[in-house]
Amino acid sequence: MERLDDATDALTMLRDGFSGEEPLDDVLQRLSETATRAVQDADAVTVTVNPEEPRTAAASDTTLIDIDEKQYSSNRGPCLEAARTHRAVRAVVGENRDSWPEFDAAAEQHGVRAYLSVPILLPASDHSDTKHVGSLNIYSYKATAFDPFDEGVMRLFTTAASAAIDNAHRWQRSRDHIAHLETALVSRAVIDQAKGVLMAVHSCTADEAFAMLVQDSQKRNVKLREVAQGLIDSVAPH
Repeated sequence: MERLDDATDALTMLRDGFSGEEPLDDVLQRLSETATRAVQDADAVTVTVNPEEPRTAAASDTTLIDIDEKQYSSNRGPCLEAARTHRAVRAVVGENRDSWPEFDAAAEQHGVRAYLSVPILLPASDHSDTKHVGSLNIYSYKATAFDPFDEGVMRLFTTAASAAIDNAHRWQRSRDHIAHLETALVSRAVIDQAKGVLMAVHSCTADEAFAMLVQDSQKRNVKLREVAQGLIDSVAPH
């Protein structure tokens, strides 16, 4: 019951801690810190992202990131195995020297005795397959740590986490889209001002003024907005 209570408390903290508007790095850091509460023998947790070029994006204990990085550089280890199979992988340090020697050596150096990597999966939609977005890597200084109950708890945990990560991705995409729109609006205003200057100086139409700006941009190999801003700056009172 105590283990179940710990897991329930951690899941509640995870649910209550996330907002709909939060950068991905903040989400992942909170995820790593909260996950240590879900499993009794978890001494630290890191979060691996970007399966194609894996990196550790968050950690409750940064000194253990080295263990993950040794797996990335050697392209093998329980973390990468979990990512490739979409299944939780438990490793007892000292038992995997033939399969994952780099992982074993790094873990022994840091005193880690057991390691559990659980993939974070975004559920399949009507138009796509299940997507692996990262892994929770759980460290323990006890060789007996982590059993099927712990794996089940972490699968629940990563299911909840995947929703938060998806929300963070959506929020970031929205912010990027808004930023692009704002940049486009500013550029449009600058170009319109420059067109007005050319129309006044050359007594030409708006289309003709725009054509002048485009020609100057192509000739100088400079962005149209920069050409327009330069023209405005050249006629502004000093």
